[in-house]
Amino acid sequence: MAFSHFFKLASTDLAIDLGTANTVVYARGRGIVINEPSVVAMEMHDGVRRVRAVGADAKLMMGKTPAYLKTIRPLRNGVIADLEVAEQMIKHFIHKANGGHSRFTRGPQIVICVPSGSTQVERRAIRDAASNAGASSVSLLVEPIAAAIGAGLSVTTPTGSLVVDIGGGTTEVGVISLKGLTYSMSARVGGDKMDDAIAQAIRRNHGLLIGDATAEKIKKELGTARVPAGTESRRALVRGRDVARGVPREIEISQDELVDALRDPVGQIMQAVRRALENTAPEIAADIIDGGIMMTGGGSLLPQIDGLLADETGLQVTIADNPLMCVALGAGRALEDPEYAGALTQR
Repeated sequence: MAFSHFFKLASTDLAIDLGTANTVVYARGRGIVINEPSVVAMEMHDGVRRVRAVGADAKLMMGKTPAYLKTIRPLRNGVIADLEVAEQMIKHFIHKANGGHSRFTRGPQIVICVPSGSTQVERRAIRDAASNAGASSVSLLVEPIAAAIGAGLSVTTPTGSLVVDIGGGTTEVGVISLKGLTYSMSARVGGDKMDDAIAQAIRRNHGLLIGDATAEKIKKELGTARVPAGTESRRALVRGRDVARGVPREIEISQDELVDALRDPVGQIMQAVRRALENTAPEIAADIIDGGIMMTGGGSLLPQIDGLLADETGLQVTIADNPLMCVALGAGRALEDPEYAGALTQR
């Protein structure tokens, strides 16, 4: 009895926000313990792939690896694109969350967040990856509900709320009441599409080729959904490779250019929210008028996107206090609090 009790105490149950851009891990009783890029560096050794680095260390290698080393992002659009690499990444994060001492413990119980629009095949891939990585049991939680819980909204009462979670691969729009989704919309647009749009615009307008890391950096430094009236458009220097001449070159770009570049992905997000509102039951729509829209996810940090959404919908828009961590925090609460058990699914 004492021996089995030791095994139970030694395990660490986890909630995982397995994101396209970043993976955030919440450990039972400890809170957020990992927040790292969803990137794995794999090297070929005698014809066999093996892990060289995971997370932040792997991201530093992106775009700078020799032929035998490759950086891989195993998730695309919020779902697993490379099952083998995803398993290795989850196994690494489980081991790290356990302090590197997991040899003698039982596998952890894991709650993993999934896009609301993911298929049964995609959900099975996520469950299999976590099980093969050492989980003793795997429960799934749809991202809009996790985001709502993490943002502090009441999801257990018969009061409707609207959450917009803009992640790296997807934008999740969920209308929530009584621990369930009355309507959900999963648009495959997010931070990655914004980065791609910026890189394409710079190549089209300036003949300059930039990498993903540079595009992301520009978005964070200069990106905005709109330049407010009466505000001067800021400028920044960008370095890349000249497409025509093949040599390094430096150019200057303005915020106005980035607004134009981001118009399409931002417009897709606005369209997803409008569609959700159009399909919301009248009684819940009345609740949303009172409560407004809650924004979470890294994409909600794009300057002026909340103001643009408020203008588009005529509703109050609030950005959560900790938007990057909301999904993981909500999944962690669902892991720890039996009150949210009804929101979890085994399918």
